[in-house]
Amino acid sequence: MDTAGPAVKGLDVTALTQCAHWHSPRDIIAIRHKCCGEYYACISCHEALAGHAPLTWPRAERETKAVLCGKCRHELTIEEYLSCVSVCPGCQAEFNPGCSNHYHLYFEM
Repeated sequence: MDTAGPAVKGLDVTALTQCAHWHSPRDIIAIRHKCCGEYYACISCHEALAGHAPLTWPRAERETKAVLCGKCRHELTIEEYLSCVSVCPGCQAEFNPGCSNHYHLYFEM
């Protein structure tokens, strides 16, 4: 596995970007937060460590690279991620489809 790429912050973060909160085999994405530009394994990790409130990415910034595949380290644009049907376009790794329940925490929907 290529471990190059952006650092991912969080609690007990693995090489695949899983964390103390989300650690199934499909929990392999990290999201760069609009507020600080840092990748976190999940919103709960951001809340625990960042020291500031999160901001959501506005619709107008959907072409921003803000999602990281923990398997291949491919950075997806927000639009790529929202339209990828839970499969990494870089390596075909499966992402957790349940993450769609949390899109509103990261992205203006």
